[in-house]
Amino acid sequence: MNLVSFGLIFTGVMLNAAAQILMKAGTNVIGHFEFSAENILPIGWKLATEWHIVTALFCYGISVVVWILALSRVPVSIAFPMLSMAYVVNAIAAWYLLGEAFNPTKLVGMGVIILGVIIISRA
Repeated sequence: MNLVSFGLIFTGVMLNAAAQILMKAGTNVIGHFEFSAENILPIGWKLATEWHIVTALFCYGISVVVWILALSRVPVSIAFPMLSMAYVVNAIAAWYLLGEAFNPTKLVGMGVIILGVIIISRA
């Protein structure tokens, strides 16, 4: 895999991870809600106008373009497993930015993911 291909995959992973963190931050601002017929419009409006969520959707849109560019250069059997690195980035970002729990089990899981990505990328 060359530097451009790696850069595209890395950018796609980071945009995906950023979108997840932004969506969670947006839902933290809005708070817990239930989907029901009477709150579809009020909650829908809150979701559509919450800047974290709008930015998250923008990140997703850009990530799709970046991902298409990556897939034009790298076999999907190599590229797709790299997306699992978004879990590692998200777990660290959620701990650091959102105060979510971080424990040894997550650390071991992240190690397994990293090891798996290394193995697959060398295949």
